[in-house]
Amino acid sequence: MRIVVLSDSHRHYDALEEVMLLHQADADLFLFLGDGEYELDLLRSVRPELKILSVSGNCDYGSDQPDYGVTECAGKTVFYTHGFRFGVKSGLEDLKREARRLGADIVLYGHTHIPYVSYEDGLYIMNPGSIGRPRVGGPSYGIVDIMDEGIAMHTAEL
Repeated sequence: MRIVVLSDSHRHYDALEEVMLLHQADADLFLFLGDGEYELDLLRSVRPELKILSVSGNCDYGSDQPDYGVTECAGKTVFYTHGFRFGVKSGLEDLKREARRLGADIVLYGHTHIPYVSYEDGLYIMNPGSIGRPRVGGPSYGIVDIMDEGIAMHTAEL
């Protein structure tokens, strides 16, 4: 199973659409981690066939989306959030604590605009960076592959 992870588009619709179109044939699920609900809603209206789960970010004012979500993918529990409610700019301890409480195998977060991939304390952790306003490198997103052999994660730039 392939999950394409995006975050922090900040009104850059074209970049969001480009990633979705690039991976529409190979992604089983798209997860959007907030700060771009306006353009995500637009994309959903144009491409209703795409399977997209999302959460709100700190810049998604008036959003009715939840702060975090949990989904099962190929037998693994995925916890996804924007991250601001878990203080990810100051460290990942609160995020990891919540992930363990939820029984997660995979933790996905945004907010920092900095790509990050790690395996820590039994958790696969990823921040895909920002598709709209990167702080390091170019616009980026993440890919999570859940296979019988295990879990593989990486970030990619547009």
